[in-house]
Formats: sequence, C-alpha cells, structure tokens
Amino acid sequence: MIMLQNLFRTRPRERLGQPLYEAAVRQARDPAFYTRFGVADRIDARFELYTLHVLLLVMRLRDEGERGAEAGQDLFNTYVSALDHALRELGVGDVSVGKKMRKLGESLYGRMTAWEPALRDGDAAALAASLARNVYESEDAATGAALAAYALASRARLAAQTFEAVTGAPEWAETAV
Repeated sequence: MIMLQNLFRTRPRERLGQPLYEAAVRQARDPAFYTRFGVADRIDARFELYTLHVLLLVMRLRDEGERGAEAGQDLFNTYVSALDHALRELGVGDVSVGKKMRKLGESLYGRMTAWEPALRDGDAAALAASLARNVYESEDAATGAALAAYALASRARLAAQTFEAVTGAPEWAETAV
C-alpha cells in the first residue's frame, strides 16, 4: 500500500528561484561592472545589471524544457518579488507600490524583450546599442560594446554548463581584464 501511495504522490517542485536570484545579484554586483565597464553606481543602472543577469539565467534555464521553464519562472517571480520588497524598503507607500511596480514591470519586460533576441542571435551590435541606451543612457552603441561582449560570452558559458551546474553555481564570463 505504501508503494502505491508513493507512486501517485506528486513530487514537490524544487524551488530554485531564490538561490538563482542571489547568484544573479552577486554577479551583477561585481565591482568590475562599475570600474572596468563604466556602469554608473546608481539604483537604475543596478536594476539594468540585475535584469541582464536574471535574463541570462532564465534563457539558459528555458533550454532545459519543462524543468528549466519552471525554474526560470521561479527565478523571474523571485526577482519581481525582490523588486516589490526593495520599493517598500525605500519607503514607497502601499498605495503607490502598485503604480511603481507596474512601471518597473514594463521596464523589465521591455529590457527582456529587447535583449533576448540579440542574445539568442549573438547580435553584438543590436545588444550593444540597447545596453548603451538602457544601462549607460547613451545613444552611442560603442558605449555598450564591452558589456554586450561580456553578456554574449556569459550566454555561451552558461550554455556550456549542465542544468545542475547552472542551478548550483552558474559560471559567468570573466569581468577582469
């Protein structure tokens, strides 16, 4: 009887969102982004780097089929929840959190929509132009070239890792010279 109960029991879904989010944030906080890559140390620029790293992980996870799609969705949900929490910690009132979260959600969706095709296609020029606009607030695509090269190299490095390696401790491209 116990064997039959185990047979029909649904497996608890592994929750990977929080550790993956922490890995993305750790990487996005690498001082090289602010020194070597010239990203301004501002809240909005940090949001862009967090979003880029979360997107890189979500894209890699989706390559694993249903299991990866679930992990990617869990990561995305954790990121959105962290944004909500950060707004509240910054003192945004309950009444305006919804409006601010809607704006952040639109920005998040816009970045992911703009960056994903360029990352998937390996289009360094398109990615550099978009990163220049969003991360550096510049219309000069050359401004985003080094960050685009890093993102594409990270995409390739993540793709070369097993699902277990990525969910355990993702390896990113080098940020040091």
